[in-house]
Amino acid sequence: MVTMKEVASLAGVSITTVSHVINETRSVAAATRERVLKAIEETGYTGDAIARSLVTGGTKSLGLAVSLVSHPYFAELIAAIESEAARSGYTLVLIDTRDTAESEQAAVRMLRSRRVDGVLLTPTSGSAALPELRRLGVPTVLVDRLTVAQEVDQVGPENVQATSTLVRHLAELGHRRIGLVCGPTGVPTTDERVLGYRLGLGRAGLAWDEELVRPSLDPLLGRVTGVVVSDHQVLMDVLHTARARGVRFGSELALVTYGEVEWAELVDPPLTSMAQPVEEIGRTAVRLLLARIEDPTRPPETSRLPPTLRHRQSCGCH
Repeated sequence: MVTMKEVASLAGVSITTVSHVINETRSVAAATRERVLKAIEETGYTGDAIARSLVTGGTKSLGLAVSLVSHPYFAELIAAIESEAARSGYTLVLIDTRDTAESEQAAVRMLRSRRVDGVLLTPTSGSAALPELRRLGVPTVLVDRLTVAQEVDQVGPENVQATSTLVRHLAELGHRRIGLVCGPTGVPTTDERVLGYRLGLGRAGLAWDEELVRPSLDPLLGRVTGVVVSDHQVLMDVLHTARARGVRFGSELALVTYGEVEWAELVDPPLTSMAQPVEEIGRTAVRLLLARIEDPTRPPETSRLPPTLRHRQSCGCH
């Protein structure tokens, strides 16, 4: 195997200089840099992914910046992305954004330092990393949380119509006071599901009441007969509150939730949910990113994949 020492000897420089060229840890004169790169190419030095990227123009790796919260959706999504990347001969570099703008930017810069060929990003609210990636021309695909901007490839679940369907289902069962328990606003998925909730109310001929949109179940108890839950993290809090208050879903309070969980049929009563096509979202994200890497000039594409209603008994249906 070719060593860095052999590359340095051929280029007529020190090993330290070769390291600086590969890792970009210090400025190196253009002529010297060219000699080192030529020596890498002639020797076929592949001591690490960075060196290979200098020769081939790519590391055959993709970066994924996502919040690694305790959420089965993201675990399943990551698995689908990794599987599709491996199928195409790429490795996946995963970094936690902690769902804050500051951590997200640090995570993306770490991925860039690894010279990944492209980035899959679940953006935070007020993301600073996305404008930076676009400015630098890094192939990027947004996953799950989409923007209204059309300048970037993005893929995620359809939220508005799907949430509207959940509201209308409760309305068709006779519920006239339907609440929404949702996560923090400012997150695209939350905002879209709130919009879907309002749309569903309108389609059912029900009035919008902002007092019925709350981050927890407690303020809604006694005021609504049905409730829509916006995501898994909120659902956990709702289930804990219902147990503590002795509320029985299906009979005393109808419940439907956006997002499937693997234990949906294990609770009593089983949960009526809108199941996202997680695997297809992950695979589509990788395919979009590889297409962007192959052709940086192709028009940006937005793909919203429809969820599927899993009809069970928590909504009060038999």
